[in-house]
Amino acid sequence: MAIALWLPRISRSTTRRFLKPSSSLTLFSISHSHNYIVTSNRSPIPRLFTVPNQSHGREWVSVSEVRLGYVSHISTAGKSDENRSRDAQVADVSWIDLYLPRQIRPYVRLARLDKPIGTWLLAWPCMWSISLAANPGHLPDIKMMTLFGCGALLLRGAGCTINDLLDRDIDTMVERTKLRPVASGIITPFQGICFLGFQLLLGLGILLQLNNYSRILGASSLLLVFSYPLMKRLTFWPQAYLGLTFNWGALLGWAAVKGNIDPAIVLPLYASGVFWTLVYDTIYAHQDKEDDVRVGIKSTALRFGDLTKQWNMGFGAACISSLALSGYNAEIGWPFYASLVAASGQLAWQISTVDLSSRDDCNKKFVSNKWFGAIIFSGIVLGRISS
Repeated sequence: MAIALWLPRISRSTTRRFLKPSSSLTLFSISHSHNYIVTSNRSPIPRLFTVPNQSHGREWVSVSEVRLGYVSHISTAGKSDENRSRDAQVADVSWIDLYLPRQIRPYVRLARLDKPIGTWLLAWPCMWSISLAANPGHLPDIKMMTLFGCGALLLRGAGCTINDLLDRDIDTMVERTKLRPVASGIITPFQGICFLGFQLLLGLGILLQLNNYSRILGASSLLLVFSYPLMKRLTFWPQAYLGLTFNWGALLGWAAVKGNIDPAIVLPLYASGVFWTLVYDTIYAHQDKEDDVRVGIKSTALRFGDLTKQWNMGFGAACISSLALSGYNAEIGWPFYASLVAASGQLAWQISTVDLSSRDDCNKKFVSNKWFGAIIFSGIVLGRISS
């Protein structure tokens, strides 16, 4: 098996070279911009390697370290699509490997800081609620939005840590998750628990900046956060439970501004977020459906099967309807309803065009939901200013 990778320039005189063949390494090509090493058993090896230096003819020049980086091209001629996808997954690296100290990289990965989509999806319902709570003709509270943005980053990271600790045995059997820090053994469960405590401590610092009503409401969400990873073992509807968890900010944002909850406005907003989560997380779950069947994990992707698009269209319609009801009760201006039309188009596009048999396309449509959240947010802000 030959794998050709583009790697970063090791020295100014090293342009395009090949690693010396060995029992575990085959042919590798090196260029100026990236740096990654993969063995025949698909394990990254930051070790001592030698490369032929053109300025020294056939002489082998040692390289003290080849750091983990990311790959711009992998040539896997003669391999199946599944194996090609697995090799690409191993090479899935990011800015973390380029700019952060080696010791903290596993913890940053554990918090999924290299994949910000989860933070966006957690933050948008908060921003919707804070913006709806603004006084007519005014912009939303910038300080409150900053606090909730930081809180979303920390709580999402804590949720991922909890999930990985509870699912470490399952993750080793799922192709997409088997290289996660806890599942792969890079971080021990004890280290993960310590890191979780650190994240929750920082989150507590943000929660204490809010009013007493919001502190109690925010702390109560931890029950959902800690129990969510267990739902996939118990029900085919873990995505609905995730919706209850991920959209708690729709309740908390309004409470942080107003000091109370207006059910006529906040509950439809919360419901819209739950329906939205059912759409995007069902699409996301289709990435793992083969592994889930083998491992015994439940999901709406397995529950709906070939009817997924029909179910998601229903959830999408319920999401938009709930948003409209919330905006109507909040007496928001017309730009909000214009944004609902645009958001409906975005939601219909991702539901109708997603290839549920393609992991790459499922992930692409899942990530596109950050734009759905942004469209709704901009509509609420403009609608509140014009109201």
